[in-house]
Amino acid sequence: MRTAGGYPSGVSAEQNRTTPDDTPDGPRPGRLTAAAALAALEGAALAVGGVAMLVVGVAGDAADRQGAVTGGVTLLVLALLPLLAARGLFLRRAWSRGPAVITQILALPVAYNLLQSDSVAIPGGIALGVVAVAALVLLVNAETTRALGIRAPGERQDAKERDTKERDTK
Repeated sequence: MRTAGGYPSGVSAEQNRTTPDDTPDGPRPGRLTAAAALAALEGAALAVGGVAMLVVGVAGDAADRQGAVTGGVTLLVLALLPLLAARGLFLRRAWSRGPAVITQILALPVAYNLLQSDSVAIPGGIALGVVAVAALVLLVNAETTRALGIRAPGERQDAKERDTKERDTK
């Protein structure tokens, strides 16, 4: 005996896709917008640093050219992660929280190393550390988690069971 889904077990042929319609309704929470802005700021800073290294490498000495160009290209590629995460956060995509959190965790040791230097890099280390900690706090906040549609580990199964019971009672 076939069910409405077309399969005997009740399995649907439709795929579960994350679309803008799947995200919670309502305005984007300020915490989520702030987290996206901080990730975009980090990505933009990496991109600016990469372009600056490329310019110095091309215009500089031949001995330093290869290292500067390699460093500049590396920074430009690294800038993609926080920029893509920021876009995903702004669009309320659940996948974007992982790359954003990873970016912040990787920024913390960089900030620590900048703080250990005896140069003008210390204010940069302070700024990077503050931005990374603030972004982490915003990203793990319950309001941000709900806005991205991320559920607690046991909550997803409970929601599926509740939906099944509601459908069966109709």
